Amino acid sequence: MFSPEGPTLRELAVQALSSVERGYDLLAPKFDHTPFRTPDAVLDAVGSALRRMGHFGAGLDLCCGTGAGVGVLAGVCRERVTGVDFSAGMLDIAREQVRPTGPPVSWVRADARALPFAPAFDLVVSFGAFGHFLPRELPALFAQVRSVLRPGGCFAFPLVAPPRPGSLGYWMLLGFDTVMRVRNALWRPPFVMYYRAFRFGDVRRELVRAGFRVDLHALPEFGPRRDGSPRVRLVVARLPVQSARPGRVNS
Repeated sequence: MFSPEGPTLRELAVQALSSVERGYDLLAPKFDHTPFRTPDAVLDAVGSALRRMGHFGAGLDLCCGTGAGVGVLAGVCRERVTGVDFSAGMLDIAREQVRPTGPPVSWVRADARALPFAPAFDLVVSFGAFGHFLPRELPALFAQVRSVLRPGGCFAFPLVAPPRPGSLGYWMLLGFDTVMRVRNALWRPPFVMYYRAFRFGDVRRELVRAGFRVDLHALPEFGPRRDGSPRVRLVVARLPVQSARPGRVNS
C-alpha cells in the first residue's frame, strides 16, 4: 500500500497517536507516497466532469492537503484558485510543489469549520477529507461552504460507492474504524478519521437543509458495480442564483 518513499511503520504510529493537525504536519513530507492521497484517476475524472459543466470564476479546494485538487480547479476556474487546510506542514509541501498553469493560486491555513472568506467563490471542491468530520459536524461544515459561495455557486466532491456488506473491503473499513474508535476511547487528543461515517443519505439531507440543490453525476471512467450502479459518483450541490435562507428547499 505504501511506496518505498512513504512513511515507516514507526512514523505512522507516531502520527496516529498525535492530534489530526499534528499528525498531518508530521506526515506531510511523505503524504503523496501514501494511499491517503487522492488517486490521479479520480482527480482527472472529476476535472473532466467539471469541464463538461462549463467554466467557473474563483475556486476553493477545501482541506487541500498537499494541493492535488488545486490542479483540478486550475483547469476549470478563470479568476483565481485557493487551497485551504489547517495543517501548516501540508500547506508547506503544496507551496513547494504545486504550480499549475492558469489562474493565480494562493494558500490559506484555516479550519474548514471556520472559513475566513467572504462569499467570493463560484466552485468549492473537496477530495477525501470528510472522514475527519463527525456526522454531527456536517451541518456546520456545509453552512461554512455555503457562506463562501456566491449565489449560484457549486460544491462538488467525488463519492465512492460503499463496499458490499461481507466483502473484503467492507471488513477492512469496519476494522479500521473499530481500531480508530478504540484508539480515541483510550488516547487523547483524538484522531478523527472514520471512513464509514460519511453516508450519502445523511450528507444529502444536510446539504438540502443548508440550502443546496443536490445532483449526482456518474463518473464513467470507473464503470458500474455488479448491480449496474456507478462505482464512483460526483456529488454536485448548487445554490440557487437568488440565495435563500438555509433550511428552505428550492425547486
